[in-house]
Amino acid sequence: MIFKKNVNKTLHLIKFTYICVKLTLHNIKYYLQMKKEDYHAQIKKNTINLAIYTAAWTITMAIAAFGPKFLWEGNKTFTLIAVIVNAVFGVFMILANINHLNGLDELQKKIQLEGMALALGVGIVGGLSYSLLDTTNLIAQDAEISTLVILIALTYMVSIIIGQKRYL
Repeated sequence: MIFKKNVNKTLHLIKFTYICVKLTLHNIKYYLQMKKEDYHAQIKKNTINLAIYTAAWTITMAIAAFGPKFLWEGNKTFTLIAVIVNAVFGVFMILANINHLNGLDELQKKIQLEGMALALGVGIVGGLSYSLLDTTNLIAQDAEISTLVILIALTYMVSIIIGQKRYL
């Protein structure tokens, strides 16, 4: 009789444990599904935010570069204001990029880090080599920063595409 009572208690305890485990697994599954949806929504929000600040920085760069010639005829005060506004949007763009990177999963962070490392290396080595070609008069034209920016941007974009194909 005591044995049967202990068996019943044990069976009830096993059943209770089973129900608890099942509920816990269901809650974990629900949480992970919600987190996945939140993750994708957050990535989308961060990407849009980065795109907005990048566009604003690019537009203010164009205004600061072409404004003195086409909009305000060399007025130094307006030019200084345009450069400061551009720098402020540049800082916001950098912060948006950091926020975007912090929101990525580990694989995407790895792809971005490899792309940035390659772009930095190509930018430094290529930029200094390009500058040496100019200062030693081995090239006819002056070394322009725009050429270096294009080289860095293309290197970054290609390395991201290659990283996406390699890992995904």
